[in-house]
Amino acid sequence: MSETINSVLFGWYPSLCLTVFFVGSLLRFDREQYTWKSGSSQLLRRHQLRWGSNLFHVGILVIFFGHFFGLLTPLWVFETLGISHGFKQGLAIVVGGIAGIFCFIGIALLAHRRLMDPRIRMTSSFADTAILLLLWLQLTLGLSTIFVSLQHMDGGEMVKFMYWAQGILTLQPSAAQYVSDASLIFKAHLFVGMTIFLVFPFTRLVHVWSAPIWYLGRPGYQVVRTRFTNGRAQPAKGAAPRLLPGKSTHEAAE
Repeated sequence: MSETINSVLFGWYPSLCLTVFFVGSLLRFDREQYTWKSGSSQLLRRHQLRWGSNLFHVGILVIFFGHFFGLLTPLWVFETLGISHGFKQGLAIVVGGIAGIFCFIGIALLAHRRLMDPRIRMTSSFADTAILLLLWLQLTLGLSTIFVSLQHMDGGEMVKFMYWAQGILTLQPSAAQYVSDASLIFKAHLFVGMTIFLVFPFTRLVHVWSAPIWYLGRPGYQVVRTRFTNGRAQPAKGAAPRLLPGKSTHEAAE
């Protein structure tokens, strides 16, 4: 791969993808929260949906936080803690491999359910299907990198990717050179991963921003129960009377 192509794919392209990711997510979160959904199909093949969704989400969360802290934590932090690069790479292979298998099985179940059931396929948009297949491809590439990593157990390859990821986030124009001699399978994994960030705001993946952490800061609710007396609903003590159609406030309270 020429130096120019390497610079474009792993220098400029990641910056473009992350810009679209952050700006697009912010705009959609602010303006179009009610559009980030797919056609409802929860009543169809619910057992397969439950297994696939649970396996996928558990696996993807472990993979995400593993990549996040593994790539973006400064090297001096690991050196201060006495964690060697070899140990870190071995841990990433074991934990990431198990989480990747969980996630792969989950995404395979979800993709099979969406593609093989005619009724679900009819309610699925192009984006719903495309993002599933893109995630499946990325997981396949990620699991394939394990066989390459096993040949570099000194952790040197992982250090290059750490320098690259931190260089992209700090807008270093020369960040692409860190992965110029990386294995082709790693480069494909990086490229597809950046592409997922690029299409993120335009797919159902934006539901990540709707995680219920917002409820932690909301005030509590008062639950008002309705009492039934002689077959008629009575408002709870202290509750305002409910007006019925054609009834005045006095008549409703009687």
